Amino acid sequence: MNQNNNLSKHELPFSAILLDMDGVLFHGMNPIEGAMEFMQSIAHIPHIFVTNNPIRLPESMADKMAEIGFERPDDKLIITSGEATAAWLAQQKPEFSFFAIGAGGLHQSLQKYGYEDKTNADFVVVGEGEGLDYAALTTGINLIVKKSAQLICTNPDTSVDAFYRGKRAILPGAGALVAPFIVATGMEPITIGKPKPLLYEIAMQELNVQASNCLMIGDRPDTDILGAQYLDIKTALVRTGRFAPGERLPEGMSPPDWDVDNLVQLKKLLGL
Repeated sequence: MNQNNNLSKHELPFSAILLDMDGVLFHGMNPIEGAMEFMQSIAHIPHIFVTNNPIRLPESMADKMAEIGFERPDDKLIITSGEATAAWLAQQKPEFSFFAIGAGGLHQSLQKYGYEDKTNADFVVVGEGEGLDYAALTTGINLIVKKSAQLICTNPDTSVDAFYRGKRAILPGAGALVAPFIVATGMEPITIGKPKPLLYEIAMQELNVQASNCLMIGDRPDTDILGAQYLDIKTALVRTGRFAPGERLPEGMSPPDWDVDNLVQLKKLLGL
């Protein structure tokens, strides 16, 4: 698809939009330049947010967006990897037991469907946020090795661009936090978040659209873009997160349909 031609609204080759959040719309509590204007320009297009971040509940993410200055989205239009993980586990085993490592939002998502059990859990779930220490690692390892608990990872990101104690920093993602469990147990986790298909599928079901009619906007080629490409969803890479302007795509990866420095450029190219 030619990235240099502007498209008028009636020529848009999609009818719905999936958007990542961190690195696309904001950094911490700071909106990214052009993000609010872009959201206003797609208000007439059905859209939904899909994030690998399991730290907050959807309602908390919606409140955050409102606090930053965006129009508050409906809670059901935010699909987090924590919520998707909880729903998937409930499908595998209703009223499952779990031992979780990560922020409070992940625990709250899991508690909607299951209950915490440090002695005989069905699943050891690793997400993001503080919580991994020697005691938690020991508990999780023993549940996996001795109790045959299944190792679950909310998302494969090895690092995330976020804020820590008031400063922008690179933080360990779930893909990094699950690594000690893999090494210690020899077990590979079941991973839920992008680029795996579940988040996209939940989002498309909520919007009642087919993959061929969707555009995925994300800042990470290895998760946001790659996962959408697997499903034949059109893709737009914005280089406002960890992936900087000019940085080369991962080896062997097909280019996205649009590759732009920011949402300002994307808005112009789409003719929004």
